[in-house]
Amino acid sequence: MGGANDDAMEARLARFVTAHLAGATDVRIEDVRRTSAGFSRENWVFDASWRDASGMQVREPLIARRDPQGSVLDTDRRVEFAVLRALEPTSIPAPRVRWLDADGEWLGRPSVVMVREEGVCDWFVLSGDRPLEDRVAIAHRFLDLLASIHLVDWPAVGLGDVLDDPGEEAALAAVDHWESELRRHQVEPHPELEVVLAWLRAHAPRAQATVLVHGDFKPGNALMQGDDIHVMLDWETAHLGDPLEDLGWITNPVRAREHQIPGAWEREQIVERYAKVTGFDVDPDALRWWNVLANYKLAVITLTGVGAFVDGRFDRIHQAPLGLVRVMFGLIGA
Repeated sequence: MGGANDDAMEARLARFVTAHLAGATDVRIEDVRRTSAGFSRENWVFDASWRDASGMQVREPLIARRDPQGSVLDTDRRVEFAVLRALEPTSIPAPRVRWLDADGEWLGRPSVVMVREEGVCDWFVLSGDRPLEDRVAIAHRFLDLLASIHLVDWPAVGLGDVLDDPGEEAALAAVDHWESELRRHQVEPHPELEVVLAWLRAHAPRAQATVLVHGDFKPGNALMQGDDIHVMLDWETAHLGDPLEDLGWITNPVRAREHQIPGAWEREQIVERYAKVTGFDVDPDALRWWNVLANYKLAVITLTGVGAFVDGRFDRIHQAPLGLVRVMFGLIGA
């Protein structure tokens, strides 16, 4: 049975969906509940049913992703909605969006409502109990999907109207963004991160191309059906940038258990297949730079959570990212 918060959200959703279904009658919102999934957004799942203008009965499983009071990430629902809408005519298995409440006028805080897809989320599918051959095949599918995202003709689908193109300076643009996030949320000095920041600025590579970057590509952001990837979730940090950014994310040693299979699918195999499928060069020094940036980003996300907890806007406790600092120092030779 739902609580008071569920009841309030059900009423909000009923008004919102009714207002956005032109000509619909007998609109019903059922089984509203907040799920535990999602670290940066509130996820509200529900079923909607209605009769359309022709009198046909329609029923759809939906999910509303709403901004929380406090989070580990500050992102824009307008951008997320626009990216997902732009991807609809492509072959990328992204969520199908329905409606946007950009300012939270209807649902209390900015929200995106999308179709709720079926599937299993398994963060560690590559290190699970499936036979090795099957896990390697799944790893190949994930890599090929990442390549497909990077090969999207983003100007043709209109993403240039939504996202800024940083050009060759994508690395410095990424540093600027994450430093800005750190300055907005840190509650105390972090001199170790200043050392890493200086190194990142001094060694920033130039991008060989501009691609659509997912920003948080991992098995934990996918819904699987059997051994197939049914849909790739969590596009809230998607942006235009260097193709090696996502590659640096999935080859980050901190996340090896999620992305790699010891002895069968490691950094060398990932890089080799990525270069073959995409045609992009993978400079080892540039990839190492993006590995460092990946950990700097994770550190900033952690400290954003710390700041939100200290402010009383977030109920999950985060600690200073000392482990990430050690990894970064090892990568830069400090």
